[in-house]
Order: sequence, then C-alpha cells, then structure tokens
Amino acid sequence: MSEEFIIVLDQGSSSSRALAFDLEGNIRFRAQRKIALAYPRPGCAEYDGLELLKSQAESLTEMLAKLPEGAVVRALGLAAQRSTVVLWDRETGVPLCPALSWQDGRAQGELAKIPLSNTAIHEMTGLYKTPYYSASKIKWCLENFPEVRAAAAAGSLLVSPVSGFILWHLSKGKIFALDPTQAQRTLLFNIKRLKWDTRLLEAFGLDSGTLPVVRPTIGDFGRITAGGFDIPVRAVMGDQQAALLGLGVDSENSAALNYGTGAFLLVNTGSRLAQVRGILNSIGWREAGAKAPCYFLESTVNSAATALEWLKVKFGIFSELSEVDGMCRLSRNRLLCLPAIGGLGSPHWDFSTFTTFTGFSPQTDKHDVIRGVVEGIAYMVGDSLDLIRKKGFKITEIRASGGLSNIDWLLQFQADITGAKVLRMEDIEATALGAAIGAGRAVGVELPRKAKISREFSPSISEDERAALIKGWRLFVRDTRRTSSSLRELKTLPHN
Repeated sequence: MSEEFIIVLDQGSSSSRALAFDLEGNIRFRAQRKIALAYPRPGCAEYDGLELLKSQAESLTEMLAKLPEGAVVRALGLAAQRSTVVLWDRETGVPLCPALSWQDGRAQGELAKIPLSNTAIHEMTGLYKTPYYSASKIKWCLENFPEVRAAAAAGSLLVSPVSGFILWHLSKGKIFALDPTQAQRTLLFNIKRLKWDTRLLEAFGLDSGTLPVVRPTIGDFGRITAGGFDIPVRAVMGDQQAALLGLGVDSENSAALNYGTGAFLLVNTGSRLAQVRGILNSIGWREAGAKAPCYFLESTVNSAATALEWLKVKFGIFSELSEVDGMCRLSRNRLLCLPAIGGLGSPHWDFSTFTTFTGFSPQTDKHDVIRGVVEGIAYMVGDSLDLIRKKGFKITEIRASGGLSNIDWLLQFQADITGAKVLRMEDIEATALGAAIGAGRAVGVELPRKAKISREFSPSISEDERAALIKGWRLFVRDTRRTSSSLRELKTLPHN
C-alpha cells in the first residue's frame, strides 16, 4: 500500500525548509537550506530574492527525493515570514531589487508622506503605520530603483510577500496568490472587507494589478510539479499563524507566545475584532467556505533573539544560546534594559528610542547585562498582555515556543511579571505542523496535534513585588523614550 504524505514548505528568516508529514502527524523526511540576511547599513536588512527561491526549491527537491517509492503527496502547505517583500519582473521572473526584510526600516520617511492617520490605517488593516510592513518598502523601492519604476511603467511589475514569489516560480507563473494572513502584512489589505483596499493603494501610490489574488488560507491554491510529483497546494499562511494552529491555540481566550527573532504574543479573539490601543489585530486563518476568519490580538517585540545575538556578536559576552540561562542565574544585580534594536513594537510603535541600560554599578558584570536583556523582553511582552487583559480577556496561561523558550529564566520571569502560568511546549515544529494541519484539513485529513507541555512555570512572586517591578519598569521606559527623543533632536549621538 502506498504511503501518503502532507508536504510543508517553511520559509523563515534564517532558513528555508521542506518537511514530509505522514498522516499520523509525524515528520518523516526533511531538508533545509540556510539563507543570509544582509545588513548593508544601519536600519537596513535585505535578502537576495533569488537566494530565497533557490533555497526553498532545493530543499523541496531534496526532501521529495527521500520519499519511499510509490509515495503519494496528498497536499502541500506553505508557511512563510510575513512582511518581507519581493518585487520582480513578470516576463523574466527575476527580482528587480533586494527583498527588503520585515526588519528593514529604511522606508520610515515614506510614511510621513502618507495622508492617512495611524488611527485610520489601524481601522482598515489592524496594523499601524510603521516601516516594517510592506507598503512603505514597495513605495521606497519604486522611488529608488529605476528597474522597478521601468517594470511598473511597462506593466510587468509583480509584488508580493515571499510566499507569493515562491508559489509563482514553483508553479511556473500559474499561481499568483496568497492568503489573508500574508496580505494583511502589506498594510494594503482591509481585514474587515477581506480585500485590497483602494484607499490604501491610492495613499501609497500603488496599483492592485501588481499584487496577488487573495484566497482563503485553507483551500485550493492550484498545483505545482516538483521531483516528479504533481502536488496540490492547499494551505498558505504566515509563520506565526501556522505556529498557533500547530500549538492548538484555536479557541477564544487562548494565548501563545513565540520567542524567535522577535517575540510575538497572540491572543485568540474568535470571529470578533477587538480594538486595543497599541496592539495589532491579526487574521488567524480563513477556511474556504467560512463566513469570516478567526482573529487574534497580536503584540510584537521587535528584538528578542536579535538582542541576544547582538550581545554575542558585538560584545562576545557569550558563545552559545544554551549559556544564557546559567548566566542569568549567576547575576546578583538587576539591571533594567530596554532592548530597542529595530525599534519598539507594541504598544509604543516607537522607532527613535535607543537601546538603553540603567542601574550599572561597580558590582555590575556580564551576567547582569544578559539578565537585563532577557528580563527586558519579558517586561515588554507583559506590557502588552496587561492592555489586552484590561479589555476583558482572561488570560491565565500562555503557551510558549521558539528558540528562546528554552531559557528557564525568561519563562519564569515572564510568569512572575504577568501573573500567568507559562507553559513551555515541546519542540514539535509548531509552524510546520500548523501548515500541515491546514493543508490536510483542506483534503479531508485531520492530522493529530503533537503539542505537549514539557514544563510549567507558575508565578513565584507576590502581587506587591510584581506591582513594584512593573512601576519601576514603566518609569524607566517613559524616561528613556523622552531622553532618546531629545538626543535625536540635538543630534549629539553619531548614529542619528
């Protein structure tokens, strides 16, 4: 009897992967290619679009070659980073400029030209007017790359988040589509009407004809041919949404926290949109035939693993991530750190504040510095969770995943500062599993979830101690933001 598989493409910030799930939800085969993110100058982060494509295509080909003879591929699901954008020529398929990463902030100046307020944009998109979403990046590329302008004038320009670019190539141009979770991250998609918004397109000076068709997250996207297989594409979604599906965060009031390059807290609000100042409204996923998608409140900490990597690479404070927990335990003097590399995300959306430490003394050492950054990440997540709770959402536990979730100190302090139980989930490849669950569901296959709790972290401090810590933290953040703003006005620091 032929073995059946669900194939997943997982295109992330640091690698492109292909995985084969059997119908019991087990990963049987996989392949991976690393990708390089370049930082050509401060505030800029970009990929080579062809490298992104090559890495994903090669990993798919390699993984398919490992399948047993006679294997049947039932469906393919694609999960990808969300706001990274590719601009390419319809005639040649070649990218016309670097693919600007979601972390890239060079288009900040373009946003000042947009005649729509943050409130208006949030009402339409669920997001805020920041350079980390694709619209301002696209506008910047049109104004700064002659090749992009020429393709737009000729009617051959195509623009999409990474998933649309990869599908277009793997289907030899037959599929130019993505789902609402990806479309939303362009800052051009109306999450109430579930379509590209004319008012937003006009504000950014963009043409809807360059953008992909938007289809339900779980449904029929078409077919691709690879490795001798004819493969139906049945799910396309953002990486964070895929992780939620994989972790089982699919009921109202359930919450997940993914500690990766950034830290992303998502709270399921069901079929209703809940407005919380400074917090994003994200589409969870939409199934074909469903009247409405499910929605999430989403908090973004721009710098999580990035901040620790900064300490490792620039200062040599540690060598491996596995050392971080032990170093926190050796700390004897608390520092406060606002890790603002890449700007402050939720709930401040402030891209001018400097990464700042306070509390240094003659006794301070490298262990205190590490602990300060780790606790700073948890504090920022806690600020957003507090706002969400004030809207009536009763969050008593949070499912934690991602590379930094292996740091016990981080998860314990997260529990302490929020008063919520934090559940570390086993490393189950949540993003890939979520994409597989979605693709399987579209063809009538319900994959079992493998999500298991490996450890629980319960709050260990009193309410009074928690209140004092939070009060001190918020004074520090307030004063740091004010000081950073004043220093930038004076232009007294070299990296203004």
